[in-house]
Amino acid sequence: MPPTHTPQQTETPAPAEAVAPLMRGITVLRRLTDEGGTMSPSAIERATGLARSTVDRITATLARMEYVRVDGRDITLAPRLMELGNAYLSALRLPSLLGRRADALADELDESVSLAVGDGDGIRFIHQATRRRAMSLSFRIGDLLPAERTAPGPLLAADWDARAWRLWRERRASDPEGLAFPAAPPCPCPDEEEEFAVRAQRARNDGWALDDQLIEPGLVALAVPVRSPGGEVACLVSVVSHTSRHTAASLHETLLPRLLTAAAAMEQDLRQAPPPVRPDSPTALASWTGASKQELGREFIESLARGLTVLAAFGEGRDALTLTDVARATGLARATARRALITLEHLGYVATRGREHHLTPRVLALGYPPLSRATLPQIAQPHLAALTEQVRDSASLAVLVGDDVQYTGRVATRRIMNVNITVGTRFPAHATSMGRVLLAALPPKEREARLARTEPHALTPYTVTRPDELRATLDRVRADGYALVDEELEVGLRSVAVPLRDRRGTVVAAVNVAMHSSSRTLEECVTEVLPRLHAAAGHIEADLHITERYVRVPAM
Repeated sequence: MPPTHTPQQTETPAPAEAVAPLMRGITVLRRLTDEGGTMSPSAIERATGLARSTVDRITATLARMEYVRVDGRDITLAPRLMELGNAYLSALRLPSLLGRRADALADELDESVSLAVGDGDGIRFIHQATRRRAMSLSFRIGDLLPAERTAPGPLLAADWDARAWRLWRERRASDPEGLAFPAAPPCPCPDEEEEFAVRAQRARNDGWALDDQLIEPGLVALAVPVRSPGGEVACLVSVVSHTSRHTAASLHETLLPRLLTAAAAMEQDLRQAPPPVRPDSPTALASWTGASKQELGREFIESLARGLTVLAAFGEGRDALTLTDVARATGLARATARRALITLEHLGYVATRGREHHLTPRVLALGYPPLSRATLPQIAQPHLAALTEQVRDSASLAVLVGDDVQYTGRVATRRIMNVNITVGTRFPAHATSMGRVLLAALPPKEREARLARTEPHALTPYTVTRPDELRATLDRVRADGYALVDEELEVGLRSVAVPLRDRRGTVVAAVNVAMHSSSRTLEECVTEVLPRLHAAAGHIEADLHITERYVRVPAM
């Protein structure tokens, strides 16, 4: 059975019950996504045709939801927006069930591997395992590509019915430049209609398909389907290479057997997957939006916020929800939930089968592509800036590199005398607050091995260098959850640091506040700075946990 077709641009008139503010808010999110995640309000006004006052109210509402943040004169997508895409991926379950297989295949082949699903007449990525090379794959989770210019596309088109083919032809006729696919490079020589139909028929017969530099010169790809226990195509797995490493023919000859083996293993995983556990705890989303409306007044568009919370109601074990389910999960009135679902279905973000509603892959178009490429320093930066504003001292982010800490993020305070450290700077870990937090978090055997192979040296008269004293200091840091270092790195420099943990609870970085020793006493560092430092770390961790649910977040 062909997948539900959701055209890239909705041309049918909106239903009478559609929620206009929700439609306008989604338009703003889509424009921000297509433009890389950041636009000025005036640019949003020009791109959407909305009045400036409307843009301001929409962005104020989205900022209240922490889906965007206001950076000076710009509006920037924020990590929390990824909870909408995460809801779709969680409901789909494929990244959780098959992602490790894709990662292992990428390691085995030393090539990039992708998982994709059909979205209308395009394919949308749901998992990426890329190789870090000078010539590397730049597609992101959530990116949409035209089916006719990809390896997975013919395999999907092989199951299209006459209506799907008609809609594909109409899209190509109305959008010859491919503007509906901003992630796709310009195509100077698009496939002829008959050629793509032949490729689809060949894919149906062969069970695999090739992309020989259709999406971009130098890029070749091979794809095979992964079928659900019921026999339908669940997703497409593809391996992508460069012509400097493979021709299309050699990619097929060399890698097809291993790609088919991996796809068979993925199908076995789907057959053996345990059924999802459906949570039954309702949320308080409706009361939250109501409270925000009371606080902010007309600047908060409650119907927009409520409509977006409907998307967040889906997830693992909640892939198919009735109207009653949605109302219960969000706390919305049935009439409000119904209008939101009607609007979201009209826009292509929800599909309805009988009485049940499902999210579509298009939900990933709401910010996921640019946000999925965020690094830990990028996630932390706005929170470091807010912390610096609060404490009036410099805030930094660092990771452990060998026996040193390396600064990966920093916001300096505006003072005549401040701590002059730049991103990339490295200091001995034993003499810094962030280094001690990171050393203290290591497994005992690894920490002892590091201490045994290094000889801590004194940087000031106050530096702790005796191994037994340093071990006791690290034990205390681990127990306290923070490190306070006073003039051990440099005379006159005092700093306090706390760890940052990923979703698994592993310490991946540290954040600190550094100051001149004359600005605060040691006691004031603990009573005044440390609570705000813990709060900032909590905000960074919250954004990190949302971002890394289905994405690998680089620490540097």
